[in-house]
Amino acid sequence: MSQDVRKYPVDRTEEEWRAALSPQEYAVLREAGTERPYTGEYTDTKQEGVYSCRACGAELFRSGTKFESHCGWPSFYDPSDSDAVELIEDRSMGMVRTEVRCANCGSHLGHVFAGEGYPTPTDQRYCINSISLRLTPTEG
Repeated sequence: MSQDVRKYPVDRTEEEWRAALSPQEYAVLREAGTERPYTGEYTDTKQEGVYSCRACGAELFRSGTKFESHCGWPSFYDPSDSDAVELIEDRSMGMVRTEVRCANCGSHLGHVFAGEGYPTPTDQRYCINSISLRLTPTEG
């Protein structure tokens, strides 16, 4: 991902990202890595709140669109705003997938899959790395 020439509202050098993120966060958010399944802190979270980008703080998803997919990563059926994420064709791993990035800073979040048959309004599964997110619980 470091070869990417796109400009984002939050535009930092790779050195600045390395200083701001833990090595594990950097590997996923800036180098398009993936955390191991069933290890992320938000995989089974049911708490109400807003999920934001761990790198820049931009709102990405709301707990109302989170669902149990049993895939090993947090799953959402829709971002909180369609402009919050950027979708990019990903041909790594010998297949065609759709990568999900934060539209504010370009950080890798995960992938989105469609047509898997989940009973959700969009028939999409945004499969997102927990380490890419930060949950801010809603008061109530």
